[in-house]
Amino acid sequence: MRVTLLGTGDTTGTPTVGCDCDTCVRARELGVERSRFAVHVENRRTGECLLVDLSPDFRHQFLTQDVSLPDEAVVTHIHFDHLDGLGNAYRVFDDLPVHAANETDPVTGESVADTVRRKYDYLDRITVVDHAPFERFSVCGLDCRLVPVDHPPLVCYGLVVEDPETGAKLSLTGDTSYGIPDDSRAALADPDLLLADAIVPAALCEYHPLGGRHENSEGVPRTFGSKHMTREGALDMARELGARETRLVHTAHFYPAEEAFEEPLAVDGEQYDL
Repeated sequence: MRVTLLGTGDTTGTPTVGCDCDTCVRARELGVERSRFAVHVENRRTGECLLVDLSPDFRHQFLTQDVSLPDEAVVTHIHFDHLDGLGNAYRVFDDLPVHAANETDPVTGESVADTVRRKYDYLDRITVVDHAPFERFSVCGLDCRLVPVDHPPLVCYGLVVEDPETGAKLSLTGDTSYGIPDDSRAALADPDLLLADAIVPAALCEYHPLGGRHENSEGVPRTFGSKHMTREGALDMARELGARETRLVHTAHFYPAEEAFEEPLAVDGEQYDL
């Protein structure tokens, strides 16, 4: 597998539009970007390509990164920064299978798959394919599983992608707090590469109305508010999962400028061969 990080930012990206904070200024100085989240996975044996989440920055990402358009896609949840790029399918694809979970969300009354199907019913060139959580399905010659995580109030899923021939494994936590269920942790465990949600450093929890949650033994919050892991939480999760390599993604421009571009925080365009 060749994994390309197309988008490594949160819902506003870095630099954020109209923002002159030190971190956004530093990003411009360095010439780096964290656009909205998306990951490109190429099966190097077959040449087929999978896109995980469809960023609103879809057009920009595929114009600036040297990757092929996807043959299939997976949607982890229905927040706009992970889904609204699907509108770019118009006049770009002859047919794009879009895989999503079939579990009904009690908040919306429909599954992720049903929301995609309803919201993009005008796109006759996409085909939505439903899957049960933990169900193994084949995409682009790779084995995939959508696993439930914790991103209230909506249902959200992490993703496991495995090469059935080489055993290479990519795990994505999806948007989640540290409270990932045990059975999902077991599915995500022992990846060659882990892409972990780490929206801000734990020190910033004092500025969230809900503070922090899931403190470690030293009292450091591993969840920012209720929806996303802190940097410290993501790194603890990586250790617990036994990840061989970890990149922190879905990061916000609220990281202090002196920390925002340090390892292991990812930026757009990084590539990994598994």
